[in-house]
Amino acid sequence: MKNDVASTAILLSAGSGSRFSGTNHKLLTEISGQTVFAWALKNLMQANFRHNIVVTGAVDLSSQISETMISSDNFQIVNNSNWQTGMASSLQCGLQIAQSLGASTVVIGLADQPAITPSSWQRVASATAPLAVATYNGVRGNPVRVHAELWPLLPTTGDEGARSLFKSHQDLLEEIVCEGSALDLDTTNDIDTLTRLLRQ
Repeated sequence: MKNDVASTAILLSAGSGSRFSGTNHKLLTEISGQTVFAWALKNLMQANFRHNIVVTGAVDLSSQISETMISSDNFQIVNNSNWQTGMASSLQCGLQIAQSLGASTVVIGLADQPAITPSSWQRVASATAPLAVATYNGVRGNPVRVHAELWPLLPTTGDEGARSLFKSHQDLLEEIVCEGSALDLDTTNDIDTLTRLLRQ
């Protein structure tokens, strides 16, 4: 496997957020003046990947995506009509686009994690291993870097993503110390913590 810097990122944004009990879908919940999705997308775009793929599904995010991005050559939106089946189907949608772009490696993140910083995306993208994961205070999170030769081993069904490779391919895994946080907006109890993180 050639260990080059990943130039393609995938932001998974298709889930229903069924555990979240707020008045809006969790990605449309505002924290510190922006929606959770807007925070995640802004951080991704500031990481300056050559190609950015956003996988949508359960909720219409078009109002959160500027016309500038939609018309950009380095930004693609793909809708996962099977989002109800779990994260794996969204991941596969993103990988299909990445493959069509000729990507040799992707960096994958989740749109419900608004405190993942641009530097975290960049550090994981620049990892030397074919499989890399961000860590925050010693705990693994997102984003995750996966070389194309490992894509066929990723799940195609269910609600698990690249984490399934961490045990089966420990010898290929590199942990990347990152700033920020991979805390996701899971329930309304997470709003206060994310507010503090995003103000820092």
